[in-house]
Amino acid sequence: MTAPLEGIRIVDLSMGWAGPLAARHLADMGADIIKVESCERFDWWRSWEATPEWIEDDGAEKSTAFNMVNRNKRNVTLDLEDSEGRELLLRLIATANAVVENYAGGVLEKLDLNYETFKAVRDDIILLSMPAFGSTGPWQTFRAYGSTVEHSSGLPHLNGNAEDAPTMQHVALGDAVGGLNGASALLVALRAQARFGRGQFVDLSQSEGLMVLGAHGVMEFAANGEPPARRGNAVAHAAPYGTYPCQGDDAWILIQIENETAWLALVDEVGDTLATFGGLEDRLARRGALDEALAAWTAPQDAQELTRRLQKRSIAAMALSSASTVLNDPHLGARGFWQWMDRAVVGNQPNPSPPYRAGPDPFELRTPAPTLGQHNDEVLGGLLGLDPQKLERLRDRGVIGNRPRMPSKR
Repeated sequence: MTAPLEGIRIVDLSMGWAGPLAARHLADMGADIIKVESCERFDWWRSWEATPEWIEDDGAEKSTAFNMVNRNKRNVTLDLEDSEGRELLLRLIATANAVVENYAGGVLEKLDLNYETFKAVRDDIILLSMPAFGSTGPWQTFRAYGSTVEHSSGLPHLNGNAEDAPTMQHVALGDAVGGLNGASALLVALRAQARFGRGQFVDLSQSEGLMVLGAHGVMEFAANGEPPARRGNAVAHAAPYGTYPCQGDDAWILIQIENETAWLALVDEVGDTLATFGGLEDRLARRGALDEALAAWTAPQDAQELTRRLQKRSIAAMALSSASTVLNDPHLGARGFWQWMDRAVVGNQPNPSPPYRAGPDPFELRTPAPTLGQHNDEVLGGLLGLDPQKLERLRDRGVIGNRPRMPSKR
């Protein structure tokens, strides 16, 4: 089957999780993604900083996080603060449909690069810009990470227990959500480019992308003048509704009762332990005692077997997965979700398939994440036509390379 984005080329200037994930989704669908780093300013998901020991130990190639979001891409190194490096980037962009960047606001401009610069070398170019807070407004130059983006969205104020401080969903949920929004925006822009022959500047605020997840909090405040209380796993309209311990080390099951039919089925399954609890009003009033009674019933049981029993009775239930159970899950195995690829330095590693597919099988993952500068000769020599002597001169000057370098004073 022909990959849906075969023939599309994207230059990926992004780093970390959000931008690289956006580009990876398109890479998984067949686009040619050329990731650009430099030997001194490499993707910080390889590491926050270089040390001589880390460089010597091939630390740049051992990051699980980097390898996860950069599969199916090619990689070149270019020093964009060097005039020749900048010129080669523009020549590369002239061959591309789109560019992705998630620098902090103002970084591209410091390199004398922006949408108008790219448009001058290819009139229909798309630039997807993914700063934390967008490209306009008083926060446009603020630096941020997934954690600060999540807090700025207001989402942690809706999570956690009432007696605790606001609680994050994830160390960097803003990045993952930003990557998905970025991929969607790129697909729409590429569709417009194909139909109308024009490019565009796409301004994506990662913080605003998260706000939809907390819309219920904003709506409640707008309607009642009070923010919703933090309730942990509980909700105001249903009980029982939470996670309960099961047999084994750190084993849990989620049980959510949304209506009286499900409640009566649960009472029938559990028996006398729950028979003393009545309708919804009584269960909400005695939520603590109800949770204790249900936990005592689930504790000696196997989470997976209990999940199957409860779901057969149309009760919303699911055993909570851990990293090991997800990796060895028989359902995911039957769907071919994990694809193993051998990569330099780290060996054979599992890679999650895209969650979407165009048939019974997942998109085939073609190549593992590239090593630093792995495709310099292939892209700069083969695609841009630089001869071996020119490539060697660029290596000697440090414009390109395939090993990290300690930062130099400029």
